[in-house]
Amino acid sequence: MSWSQFIIFAAVAVLFWVYGAYAAWKDRSKTAYVSTAFGLLVFFAFILGMWISLERPPLRTMGETRLWYSFFLPMAGLIVYGRWKYKWILSFSTLLAIVFICVNLFKPEIHNKTLMPALQSPWFAPHVIVYMFAYALLGAATVMALYLLFIKKEEVAEKEMDICDNLVYVGLAFMTIGMLFGALWAKEAWGHYWAWDPKETWAAVTWFAYLVYVHFRIYRPMQYRRAFWILLVSFILLQMCWWGINYLPSAQGTSVHTYTS
Repeated sequence: MSWSQFIIFAAVAVLFWVYGAYAAWKDRSKTAYVSTAFGLLVFFAFILGMWISLERPPLRTMGETRLWYSFFLPMAGLIVYGRWKYKWILSFSTLLAIVFICVNLFKPEIHNKTLMPALQSPWFAPHVIVYMFAYALLGAATVMALYLLFIKKEEVAEKEMDICDNLVYVGLAFMTIGMLFGALWAKEAWGHYWAWDPKETWAAVTWFAYLVYVHFRIYRPMQYRRAFWILLVSFILLQMCWWGINYLPSAQGTSVHTYTS
């Protein structure tokens, strides 16, 4: 499997996701499930093919992590649709996945077999994969917050807040697991569980931001709009933790989490 084949697999997967989103709007639930799931299988087939050809999990570069994010976004959308039957969620999750796919198409990164010693730990793959799934769930929560904050005109229903809350709860749980995997990886690779590296610092800030949302919802359950703004700020911090850190002077040449060279 080569990177040049990505556009073929991505195009086929997107077609299935778009048709699944269309079926959801037409109240054809079974078709929406099958079409979206088949698109996920096609996309994962490319990830698996890259994994085999690279002889390592495709998780080193930002482009490779975007592959997983593009895969997990429609999965998160399908989970929300299956649980709460929101018709629009598959459309939004598909649109976000297309954005990340296009970024990879227009800005491909080097995908070679080289894997530095620190990334050869068995904790590396589960750490990143769990984090990407957490990011997808928290991304879905953010989409829900944007919809309720800026698009929906009626009063927010408790059911809709339950969707945001449950996505954050599960996403934060997976993020916590990912941090624990990362600590075990750091201990094996660098001899310590936590060293306040710039990436680790932003990871902690992001974790605490979502924890603020959880506690705010417990103690201020009726202040919906403030909760949405906390969720949006938390997602911005998440982006800083994921890729924004690479552009900060504090991480240039010092962060052990910079693997682009």
